Amino acid sequence: QVQLVESGGGLVQAGGSLRLSCAAYGSIFSINAMGWYRQAPGKQRELVATITNSGTTNYAFSVKGRFTISRDNAKNTVSLQMNSLKPEDTAVYYCKADSYYRISPYWGQGTQVTVSS
Repeated sequence: QVQLVESGGGLVQAGGSLRLSCAAYGSIFSINAMGWYRQAPGKQRELVATITNSGTTNYAFSVKGRFTISRDNAKNTVSLQMNSLKPEDTAVYYCKADSYYRISPYWGQGTQVTVSS
């Protein structure tokens, strides 16, 4: 089992920055890719950014150039630096970890990000 604990959400004005962090605990040897997803009210959960064990990254078009995902395998953490935030970035952000040994991924509890205009 893997537990994911997110931190760093909050309220920020448009144009501001926030940094989200996610720490993994438990069977961390089983983790493959990690990433961040978000869900706004009334909308489906969507991919924000992912990063593999080797550091290959993937971003949603809407956040490219503004968000940066990074990973510290030694500390079992993944972070999301969010710059130039927009009101449409407002959502609950979830950390996700894929496992080599099971089909369903692990999810964190989510952290709220609110961007005011």
